[in-house]
Amino acid sequence: MNAQPEILCIGSVLWDVIGRAPVHMRQGADVPGRITRLPGGVALNIAMALVRAGLTPDLLSAVGCDEDGALLIDNCNRLGLGTSHVYRSPDMPTDRYMAVEGANGLIAAIADAHSLEAAGARILDPLLNGALGTAENPFSGTVALDGNLTLSLLDDIVQGRALSAADLRVAPASPGKAERLQPFLRHGCGTLYVNLEEAGLLCQQAFPDATAAATVLLDRGARRAVVTDGGNLACDGTHKGCITGQPPEVLITRVTGAGDTFMAAHIAAELAGADRSAALSRALTTAAAYVSGDIAS
Repeated sequence: MNAQPEILCIGSVLWDVIGRAPVHMRQGADVPGRITRLPGGVALNIAMALVRAGLTPDLLSAVGCDEDGALLIDNCNRLGLGTSHVYRSPDMPTDRYMAVEGANGLIAAIADAHSLEAAGARILDPLLNGALGTAENPFSGTVALDGNLTLSLLDDIVQGRALSAADLRVAPASPGKAERLQPFLRHGCGTLYVNLEEAGLLCQQAFPDATAAATVLLDRGARRAVVTDGGNLACDGTHKGCITGQPPEVLITRVTGAGDTFMAAHIAAELAGADRSAALSRALTTAAAYVSGDIAS
C-alpha cells in the first residue's frame, strides 16, 4: 500500500462557469458583468483551500478523458493537488457547474455532476485495492466528502469498510442535495458541515438560528454538526455541548465556494491542533476574507 496522503477530498471535480454582476439582480435580469471559467466542484474547492492552508490533499473523483478533463487535471497538478487516484472515464464528459451571482448573492445555479454519479463506487477503488487502503487495513486519515455522490453510495460508505477508520468531514454539494446526508444521521458518523437552509432541509423543519439547527441534528443522530448562517452566529455542536462564533462583517463580492472555504479552514485548523473555539473562529475569518475577495479563487 502506498503512503497515505495528509487528507483525501472525495467528490466533485469539475469546471465552474460563474457569471458575476456588481448590481442587485432579480429573476429575468439581463445586466453586464464578468463570466469566468475556473476549476471547481465541492471536493476541488475544499482541496484548493487546504493547499492554501499548507496541506497536501489527494483527490478521489471522476473526470472525463475529454479535452476539458485533460485541462482540468493539468490545472489540479499545477495547484499541488494529488490526482493519481482520480477515475478517468473513457465514455463520460467532464462535469460542469454554472452559476449567476449578483451583489445580492447567488441568483441561480445548475450543477451537472452526472458523470460523477454514473462513476459511482469506482471512484473509491483505491481505498480497497491497496493503493490507499484495503478492507482489512482501511484508510485512517482525514476525509472531506461531498454530497454529489449518490444516496446509495453515501449509504454504502457509512456502512462499508473503505472509510470505517477515517475522520469523515461531510458537506452537501448544495441545499438541493442536503437530504443525501441522511445516512450520516442514521449511523451517527462523521462531522456534518451545513448552512441553516441545508440543516432545515435535512431535518424537514425551519430553524431560527444555527444553534437550534445543530441541536436538532444531534438529536437526530449526528455525531457532530457545524452549522453556518451567513453573517449570523455559527455553531459547532457535539454531544458535549454547542459553541458559537460570530463571522466578521465584510462586503460580499462572491458566494460560490464560501462554504467549501469555511469547511477547509476548519479542518486545517483542527489538524494543526486548534481547539473547537479557535478552529471555528479561524474558519469564519477565512470564509469572510474569501467572500470579500481578499483570498484569490
